[in-house]
Amino acid sequence: MPTYYVNKNAQSNGDHEVHKTVGCPTPAAEENRKYLGEFSSCTGAVTEAKKTYSTANGCKNCSPDCHTS
Repeated sequence: MPTYYVNKNAQSNGDHEVHKTVGCPTPAAEENRKYLGEFSSCTGAVTEAKKTYSTANGCKNCSPDCHTS
């Protein structure tokens, strides 16, 4: 199962992007990552991220199914 994290730093639009730990072409710097856990899809990872960051959104590159803006 893929492992996910959320970027602690918001994007310019206010979103905190959720990324896979392996294979993302646009990862956040390691010091800016909050570990979310292992999930079968990005949906569970975004749900977990929203517990901390209500504006969590999937990365358009590695989690496009959960990217909404």
